[in-house]
Amino acid sequence: MDEQSHISVENLNAWYGSTQALYNINLEIPPRHTTAIIGPSGCGKSTFVRCINRMHETLPNTRVAGKIQIADLDVYGKGVSPVWVRRRVGMVFQKANPFPTMSIYDNVAAGLKLNGFSNHGELDKIVERSLRQAALWDEVKDSLKKKSGASLSGGQQQRLCIARALAVEPDVLLMDEPASALDPISTAKIEDLIFDLKQQYTVVIVTHNMQQAARVAEYTAFFLMGNLVELDKTEKMFTKPSDKRTEDYITGRFG
Repeated sequence: MDEQSHISVENLNAWYGSTQALYNINLEIPPRHTTAIIGPSGCGKSTFVRCINRMHETLPNTRVAGKIQIADLDVYGKGVSPVWVRRRVGMVFQKANPFPTMSIYDNVAAGLKLNGFSNHGELDKIVERSLRQAALWDEVKDSLKKKSGASLSGGQQQRLCIARALAVEPDVLLMDEPASALDPISTAKIEDLIFDLKQQYTVVIVTHNMQQAARVAEYTAFFLMGNLVELDKTEKMFTKPSDKRTEDYITGRFG
């Protein structure tokens, strides 16, 4: 097992004020695969992934209990810095959020510069490598420092955000509905990219799109009303799920 990127979740609970959003989540996310998180709106999918890199606690009146372990990193361990957690666990949001006043180059390098990285020769190499990993290099290489990140198309902006997350060399990449606002062609590019990235990273993707989960993920977890109903290989989940509620959701009886 790849010790750098295996995720173990034990008795995870999460709250927004007095409202509980997650109930005793226990699961293992295998390394260097893609795991899809599916379920109806409001079931806790986004809350779950935000707990993995401690983004949940950035909202007011939120609370988390339980344990998340990523290899040797106890995410909620005493004295563990959220900044260090997010260095190991990158995140791509539903809406692309490039820094509008920064060039394409500076968008990718932002996380490294924030951590005090200043070797310009190495920065150039990392920016190129990250943009290549995000399948964006050939489209932007001639305007890296001339154009802002906000000047790109929606699909390009999302891949730029992926490149920015990859630049700091995380072990895990979280994606919260990364293609939901994109056209079919851009969505296909993101899905192709996910297929490539899982060779090097553990990828966890939240999606409402059943077909997308089937295309990109080896494993799928079904959440319902803040509970994990089941986690299994995607093929089995979509053909012979263990729980009737999973079958009802996948076949469109509710959700």
